[in-house]
Amino acid sequence: MAINLKNEINTDLAHAVLRVTSIVCMTTYGAILVGTGLADPEDGRLIYLGIATLMTSLLFLLWVVKSSYGQGWRHWIAMLHDYSAMTIAMALGGAPFMPIYAFALCTVVGHGLRYGREALWGATAILVGSLLVTMSFSDYWQKNVYLGITMIVTTLMLPIYVGILLSRLQTAYMAEKELSLSKSKFLAQASHDLRQPIHAISLFTACLRDAGLARKELEMVDNIDRSLQGVSRLFKSLLDVSTLDSGRVVPKFENIAIADIVEDVVRQNSENGLRNGCQIRIVKCGQRVISDRALLTTMLQNIVNNAIKYAPGKTILIGCRRQGVTLALSVVDQGPGIEDSHQARVFDEFYQVRERGDRDIEGVGLGLSIVSRLAKLLSLEVHLTSHRGRGTMVSLSGIPVAAAPTPSVGRPPARPTASVEGLQILLVEDDEAVLNATASLLRRWGCEVEAMQAIPVRSIFCDLLITDFDLGGNVTGSDCIAEVRRLADWDVPAVVMSGHDAARVREDTGDETIPILSKPVRPAELRSVIMAAAMDASDRS
Repeated sequence: MAINLKNEINTDLAHAVLRVTSIVCMTTYGAILVGTGLADPEDGRLIYLGIATLMTSLLFLLWVVKSSYGQGWRHWIAMLHDYSAMTIAMALGGAPFMPIYAFALCTVVGHGLRYGREALWGATAILVGSLLVTMSFSDYWQKNVYLGITMIVTTLMLPIYVGILLSRLQTAYMAEKELSLSKSKFLAQASHDLRQPIHAISLFTACLRDAGLARKELEMVDNIDRSLQGVSRLFKSLLDVSTLDSGRVVPKFENIAIADIVEDVVRQNSENGLRNGCQIRIVKCGQRVISDRALLTTMLQNIVNNAIKYAPGKTILIGCRRQGVTLALSVVDQGPGIEDSHQARVFDEFYQVRERGDRDIEGVGLGLSIVSRLAKLLSLEVHLTSHRGRGTMVSLSGIPVAAAPTPSVGRPPARPTASVEGLQILLVEDDEAVLNATASLLRRWGCEVEAMQAIPVRSIFCDLLITDFDLGGNVTGSDCIAEVRRLADWDVPAVVMSGHDAARVREDTGDETIPILSKPVRPAELRSVIMAAAMDASDRS
């Protein structure tokens, strides 16, 4: 069975701290007994035993803290250490030190809960042996043999009961884990499957907008496009949740300008803000931070999107403030605010603030829960302050401030803007509707398109390859890129469009230079990528 190293070290640390605390309590108890005359003065030697055990326990704690790797046998040494000290104390101390048995019994249960049933039965066997040794060397225990037998029976019965509970708990945990995995798989699959038709509709809508329609028909196209954007945001949230549940999200920290993140989010939300009558304002910040660009952008995007939804017609302010060596990024709106009764739950999955008579709000209540989970990954804190009738502020604090990068010597000349017209594109997409929609849009932009539903078997000259990731038959976009480049005998620029998590696709392609576009792809986003490819093509010519 695989062991989570971080969890194992944390478990050992918790147990080591509890051991030190317990020994301090037992030693103090013994000192009080001896000091008040309730115990034999000769039992004062047990105080020295307690001090010696405390020293070894502190050394054990230091060992756990300094360890950089897991040691599965370490808790067995801890068991022998603990029960040896308890055995000596009970054998020498007699009746006044019988309460130590309570600590011994708790230690058995604690080992079982922390390390599993194997450790539970191991600790039980050691404690039974400890009680037998105590009965053999203690006059008090030999005179009260039935008391010793009762304690041995208790030692055997309690772990049996705990073992049954552990077995049931593990069964329930596995069932819950399977249910959670099924939910994640369903969300990921549903998100992926529904993205295909939504992606095709988005591209066909872009074609309609350029088809010379009358004003009334154009308004209908705009309404369709707005609805599609709402569905796209929902799918992105579902994909974010399923990706986080899978445990595959690993932050990639880099030195970034916080202004780039803010401006990117404002640019993405400007159209949506205008539709809701919101004015998004920025307090400029020249700081640079160490963070994951994509994850921080997603967090800010979700917070701003929430502000736009819940504060229509109001001003939304995005700003930063320095807090020592860290930065806090805040979004403030002038909306209706959130009641105190809701504030503790707004970061729960699928929770929406709803009051009687409220208008319908787009979304399913995943935005802030994603923010909360990503904040844990980036070691950030999320703070929400809201007053009814006065607005809401959500802040991301603890973002490490970075030093400004060393300026480069000289500046490269600006590249001329290329036109997509005349660009030769090889388009590979197994879904016929998406293939036709993408090809139609590219041709309207003036591109020469070779559209195919499978990887070509012959060399086809192109300036750019655009491929879907899932091509059917265990074939992916990575295979398509490799084969097209092999046939062409040069590294053809490529773009991958996918409904999967971008990190998963990036890992499969193994090439950081290949752009990954998440479906549904906005036509403007696709065009900007093609423009970049056109400039690359002009550089080569």
